[in-house]
Amino acid sequence: MRKQLFGVMLTTLTAAAPLFAADYGTAEEAKGMLGKVVTAMKADEAKALSMFTSGEGGFKDRDLYPYCVGPDGIFSAHPSLVGTDATALKDKAGEPVGQKVIDAANTEPGEVAEVTYVWTRPGETTPVEKVAFVTKIGEQICAVGYYK
Repeated sequence: MRKQLFGVMLTTLTAAAPLFAADYGTAEEAKGMLGKVVTAMKADEAKALSMFTSGEGGFKDRDLYPYCVGPDGIFSAHPSLVGTDATALKDKAGEPVGQKVIDAANTEPGEVAEVTYVWTRPGETTPVEKVAFVTKIGEQICAVGYYK
């Protein structure tokens, strides 16, 4: 009886796993969204920054969203941090994540860097590892991250 019950539980958990995974964005989806960010920024920067903050136009997909930091180090787009100093932002492990993102963007135009940090997924309370794909577009530093 125990073996049967364990088998049923294991089958149920295994079948449910893809459903849970679909609730979260992937690395490929984050990279794809960053590509759309670049296109939107080149077309109309002010409109793009507004859309990123509000999540309009497909710029909010489950736990994926873009954020940008201006040349002054202040968030110019983010669901909740617009107007705050990115250089002072620390991740949930106390690391200077804002500065890491800014430093990572010091690459050749069009290149994408990766920054790993610990952050809390929207709507949850337990911090997890997050990887942000970061690029510089004009004077803005923009990123899209996914949670591992």
